[in-house]
Order: sequence, then C-alpha cells, then structure tokens
Amino acid sequence: MSRPQLRISSRQFRANIESVRDRIAPSALMLVVKDDAYGHGLSWVVEVAESVGVEWFGSYDVRSALDVRRVAGGAVRVFAWATSTDTEIDDALVQGVDLGVGTAEYLGRIIARAAALGVIARVHLKIDTGLHRNGVLREDWDDVVADARAAEVAGLLEIVGVWSHIAEASDAEDDEAQAVFLDAVRVVDDAGSAPAWQHLTASAASWWRPELRGTLSRIGAFCYGVRSADGPELDGIRPIASLVASVKAIVEGEAVVDIGSFDGLPSTLAGSPVGTPGGARELRRIDHTSSVVQGWPGMAAGDEVHLFGAGAHGEVSATTLAERIDTVGEEILTRLSVRVRRVVVD
Repeated sequence: MSRPQLRISSRQFRANIESVRDRIAPSALMLVVKDDAYGHGLSWVVEVAESVGVEWFGSYDVRSALDVRRVAGGAVRVFAWATSTDTEIDDALVQGVDLGVGTAEYLGRIIARAAALGVIARVHLKIDTGLHRNGVLREDWDDVVADARAAEVAGLLEIVGVWSHIAEASDAEDDEAQAVFLDAVRVVDDAGSAPAWQHLTASAASWWRPELRGTLSRIGAFCYGVRSADGPELDGIRPIASLVASVKAIVEGEAVVDIGSFDGLPSTLAGSPVGTPGGARELRRIDHTSSVVQGWPGMAAGDEVHLFGAGAHGEVSATTLAERIDTVGEEILTRLSVRVRRVVVD
C-alpha cells in the first residue's frame, strides 16, 4: 500500500441506511451528501443508496445536486438548500432539483428564472425557528407565502415543502422551534394546501425525538456511522470507513507510518489510541508527512495501522478522535486530503 487508504464498506453503509429507515419510519429518509458525502465519495454513495431504495438526497449546494442527478438520473428527488446564483438556479430548474428558499429575495429570483425558462420551480420554504440560519422570519412569513402562492397560480412555482433547522441544544428549545415550524406549516396550508414534505430534523433529533419528525428527515452523519460528538453509540449503526496507513520504517522501537498532517490528520490528535497488529497503541507524534506509533512485538515495515474505524484492531471511531480536539467526527473525515485513496472493500 503506497498511500494511506480510507477503506469503505458498502455492506455496512447499506446496513446503516436500513437501521436509520427502520428508526425514523414512517418519515422518509433524505440522505445528505454534502462535502463529497462526508468525504466518502458522492458518486459511490449515491449509487449504493439508490440500489437500496433511497429516493431523496440532500446536497446542500446546486453543484453537488447536479452531481447527484448525473449519477442517479431522474428517478430520485434532490434538494439543494444553499442560496444560489441565477446561473445555478437555471441549472437546478432545468435538472429538476428542489430548492430550499430562506429569503424573499431568493424566492423572487427563482420565480424570475422559472418565468424566463418556462419551467415550474419546486421549492421548500424555510421558516426561521430561532437558529438564524438563512430562514424567513416569522413576521415576514405570511408575505413570502402569499408571493409563493401567487407564483403557483401563475404556473411558475410549486410549494412542495416547508423546512427548517433546529439547534438541538436542548429539548425545550427544540420544542419551541417545532411550535414555530408547525405554525408556519399552518399558514401555508391556510393559503392553499399543506405541502407533502415537511422536514425539521437532522440526524440527532430524527433519531431521538420522534415527535419532532416531519414526513421527511434529513440525515447524513448517522448513515455513514458517525455518531454525534459527546453522544451515545447508536443501535445498529457502525462506521463505514477506516483510515489505514502502512508502517514504512522502524526507528528506535517505534513505527513510522505513512500519513501525516499534510494528509489531513490533525497534529493535535497525538496521544490517541490507534489500531495495530498488536492491538491498541498510542499515536506518539504526527509530523507533516508521517507519524510515529508506539511499537508492538514483531512489528515490521508494511504492517498496517488503523488510525480510526470500527474498532476491530483497537482503533477508535472518527468521532471519538474528534472529541479529543473539541470538534465533530465529520471534520476528521472531510479534511482528509486527496492523497488518501478512497477504496471500497466490500
């Protein structure tokens, strides 16, 4: 193995998806694939997910949404929620991408582009439930809904969803957010009919707060086996990826492995446990292009060291590493450089 590898399990990914769907039913799963599917590779993720019947993908931006559409074709629904340029709006509308709308200005641009192209835009209106992450304020909501309904009558728009983000900071705050959300849905319903797709929750709230789920749940991290920072392990969910590097030299009884901070491994992770043929050992030091690992009996050049994974070799998960440096497991995965080869192993 000449380069570090992120070894990814299709089998475990499929199992995680099934566990998530069983947990959130009857809410439908929207598999979030932002950041190149959390560093696992968007094309592979979409292909596997579609093969087990995933029908909704959340892409964050239009560029990634178009990548999903290219891989999956027209049979799936793709949702892009980042505010986009007019050119991106055009691309999204032509390719049938649903757009998340969090401002009156963005709604106006989508309506204008739909009129120019002669197509019907599918939109999900976003209410600000208190997180202040690009959502329409409650005092502006009625006017935005009225504008969207007028565009529907004109044949330019279809309100297919209402959505929002919540802080997941406390049950009380999330309950308050749900009350705002349900009131926003009522306003849309009163102005026409309730949209089929209502989505408020992401991974953690979808998993533990069933009363908050709508007809659709946006879940990314849990499907990839990445638990919440400081959160418990998840029944039926395991990491689908392991980061593996080879021993390239033995120096003074310790193993020098072929991965370093230039590969995206944070140098602040020194002191963490990693998996070796001799079991768990300490990651002594992380240099620019290599790292030093505590030795084990019989170690030799070419031995494999598991920096994180499912624990089969004594390593810990990406989230457990992330907790050491006060971040989340997704960051450990998404910061890996292109030198780390993504390899599907089963």
